[in-house]
Amino acid sequence: MNKIKDHVVTRKNLVPFILITTCFALWGFANDITNPMVAAFEKIFLTGATEATLVQFAFYGGYGVMAFPAALFIRKYTYKAGILVGLGLYAVGGLMFVPASAIGEFYPFLIAYFVITCGLSFLETSANPYVLSMGSQETATQRLNLAQAFNPLGSLTGMFVASNFILANLDDRDKAERMTLDPLELQTVKAHDLDVVSGPYIIIGLVIAVMFVLIAMRKMPQSHTNSQVMAVDLKSIFNRLLQNKKYVLGVVAQMFYVGAQIMCWTFIIHYGTEVFTAEGMAEKDAQVLSQQYNIVAMIIFGASRFICTFLLKYIRPGRLLMLLAIGGISLTLGTIFLGGMMGLYCLVGISACMSLMFPTIYGIALEGIGGDDAKIAAAGLIMAIVGGTFLPLLQASIIDGWTLDWLSGPRASFVLPLLCFVVIAAYGYRVFTIDKSHS
Repeated sequence: MNKIKDHVVTRKNLVPFILITTCFALWGFANDITNPMVAAFEKIFLTGATEATLVQFAFYGGYGVMAFPAALFIRKYTYKAGILVGLGLYAVGGLMFVPASAIGEFYPFLIAYFVITCGLSFLETSANPYVLSMGSQETATQRLNLAQAFNPLGSLTGMFVASNFILANLDDRDKAERMTLDPLELQTVKAHDLDVVSGPYIIIGLVIAVMFVLIAMRKMPQSHTNSQVMAVDLKSIFNRLLQNKKYVLGVVAQMFYVGAQIMCWTFIIHYGTEVFTAEGMAEKDAQVLSQQYNIVAMIIFGASRFICTFLLKYIRPGRLLMLLAIGGISLTLGTIFLGGMMGLYCLVGISACMSLMFPTIYGIALEGIGGDDAKIAAAGLIMAIVGGTFLPLLQASIIDGWTLDWLSGPRASFVLPLLCFVVIAAYGYRVFTIDKSHS
């Protein structure tokens, strides 16, 4: 009996575990098919980088709006109910690309992205603790790490689809050429490109609808969120959390980390396009090649996660976080001041430093927080993903408004990720010194 208890996933829970783990890949797909869409919509709707980055504002805004409502929902009902709400919103958002494409305007797409991430917020808030509950406490961490390993697979798939089925199939004409077309011809080009963009989202919407049915019909393990915990005073929970400086500063650090990640993975398209067009490459080919470098960055990100997880056996989490942030600072300086291919290599290399930041900050911030407090605290760390809304917008405004000749706008804009890594390094240093003084 103890042998069964120590299994990471028991035979009884295997199918439910597979179904929920698939959700980890599905939200990874949504996150990383969307980052390159900033460059795509900028060309399709002939906008500046700032307006096109409203894609990220809408996409990551859903996390900020829905994180706490999702946490309260699963406290009152069940993890399964939270998963189903998340999948339902995700599917609806994907299928909203049908009317958005037919309307042919930018803002219906932003609404669709917002609905998708309202669903993702429910999924992430529900799936992580649900996986932890699917077995013994002794194997909970292994079970969650196993499920999380499928998230980068979804991310890589999303990047691959964005590169090979969207960017590569857009009309060849660049932004400058499109501005010279007559209105009827421009409308034809725009309609073609919107169909190209919408196709993968509509397909994933249908896939999510199938997942919704499979999970709804399947008997799932009992999740231990019930009405008993609703009696807990939320005001008391928030007061305790606000008095926990490690947690509060962790939420701030997480917000800046997510902002840095989204900025590095979104504007690598702009950075690489500038590098490759300077070498004589056409804009469309430069964007496709830049996305290939983004895929390499994700592969490095995934590989580095295993390396950094191993290093945690020998290095305190706060110190490792600080060292990774210092590495991010150094590579971001190279991205800004080296330029060209060396700058692009530095930008790709930043992903190695970012690989373990999210789970490390997450773990540090929740350290010592238990019971019902932990559920609300975890929602706060999911809400911190809202850093992916306003920081990319600020970076895009730098790209659009930069006027100095000696440093290009895309290069100068990476001063924002640089500042993010400084904040993360400061948090890592503070945690390391506190832990060292207590040891």
